[in-house]
Amino acid sequence: MANNSELDLRLQQIPSEIWSKITKIDELKGQWIAGAQLSPQVLNRLKRSVLITSTGASTRIEGAKLSDEDVEKLMRGIDIQKFTDRDKQEVRGYFELLENVFDSWKSLKFGESSIKHFHKELLKYVEKDEDHRGEYKKRENQVQMINAAGESIGVLFDTTPAYLSPKETQELVEWAERTLAEKKYHPLLIVGNFLVEFLQIHPFQDGNGRLSRVLTNLLLLKESYLYMPYVSHEKFVEDNKPEYYLALRQSQKTFKTENETIVPWLDFFLTIFLKQSEMAIDLLSKENIERLLTQKQLAVWDYLQRVDSATPRGISEETEVAYPTVRQAIDKLMRFKKIERIGQGRSTSYRKL
Repeated sequence: MANNSELDLRLQQIPSEIWSKITKIDELKGQWIAGAQLSPQVLNRLKRSVLITSTGASTRIEGAKLSDEDVEKLMRGIDIQKFTDRDKQEVRGYFELLENVFDSWKSLKFGESSIKHFHKELLKYVEKDEDHRGEYKKRENQVQMINAAGESIGVLFDTTPAYLSPKETQELVEWAERTLAEKKYHPLLIVGNFLVEFLQIHPFQDGNGRLSRVLTNLLLLKESYLYMPYVSHEKFVEDNKPEYYLALRQSQKTFKTENETIVPWLDFFLTIFLKQSEMAIDLLSKENIERLLTQKQLAVWDYLQRVDSATPRGISEETEVAYPTVRQAIDKLMRFKKIERIGQGRSTSYRKL
């Protein structure tokens, strides 16, 4: 692993296109926080759906073969005979660990002991991993590219030697904890750098890729990207798996050289996270418009979609919706960025964006 000053130096050499992505992501983060709250029923439904999707995607990246439908059946207690015990064991461990992160992220600590505990939980049902759950690797391992059939199609790179892994992991985690607390760099740069280094070290015998994606969810939730449980990060990785491997390799092969760069990895990581953020805002407005506006507020929205613009008084008269209810609907629609204000004072009117 690079030493702490080298890790810091990487984060000081970030090109403008990376900053542009970060700016857009943070604008969307602000929109999510400012948007009306989704109802508990909608949130629970979305979270359950993402747990299924993320579990399926993250385990398939590593060679498991269960579809999202298979994962759902398995988590409902329906045994699926056509899959190996290992596939089913890995799915159950990932689902339960990610569910814990989604439900308890505020109280979960990020640190070396918690990472070891997460690894133990991730593999707690996997019989073949019984002897090394929660323990750093004792022998060398490699990162392999896995195809759609779950077969290795080549070694991507050799990882940190087993005897160095405990020390390098501890130093990396301490660096991430300190720099996140200091707020010296943007948290997305710190999280991105942590992930690419963690995967380079590959500190555990197995489960490193899955664990890195659980940690991504935890770290981003702790940095107030609160839509992580409602749009699957893992699905974006699965859908862009060749680019994922390539970006890791392009950055990691420069480590310990004179030309270190994490830009290829950051570009990939931020590109998929920007898509995830955009989908979250899309989902927020769709779910809220249809589910969280009352019938009378929906009447206001329907009316504004049919006219060029209208004043609140005009909307009230045309829809026969009480003026205070019209104002409430306008406030919500403005937060959703579905309408815009025209003019000021008594002549203020609103139109659909």
